[in-house]
Amino acid sequence: MIVAPLLGAALVVNVATGPLIGSAAGEASLTFQEKTAATEPLVRSATDCIVRAVTSDPRFAAEPQSAVGDLILQSIRSCGTPVRAMIDGYDRTYGEGAGEAFFMGPYLDLLPTAVLAGTNKAAQ
Repeated sequence: MIVAPLLGAALVVNVATGPLIGSAAGEASLTFQEKTAATEPLVRSATDCIVRAVTSDPRFAAEPQSAVGDLILQSIRSCGTPVRAMIDGYDRTYGEGAGEAFFMGPYLDLLPTAVLAGTNKAAQ
């Protein structure tokens, strides 16, 4: 699954932002499974949009390994709505600032791997 590495990163964010959780009204009562269920569709939507944008670019077909980083950066602009929804969802679920931390850290770190895995699955 494309999103599996990103969901693993969500666990890291959950642990790292643990003290922030209690500060959000009503969010402290959610279990980890509920938080994961709330954010998983947002991560999947953003990732799927980026995979579609990257794979539809002719430069990716010519040089997939070398072009993926630049194409991801360019696709984030066109996928702004699902990316913003993911960041906002993380903020609501894990506490203010968690979305940006997740996006700028674990999400972007694992995104090239997820994009390449997504393109490999689509080719099969």
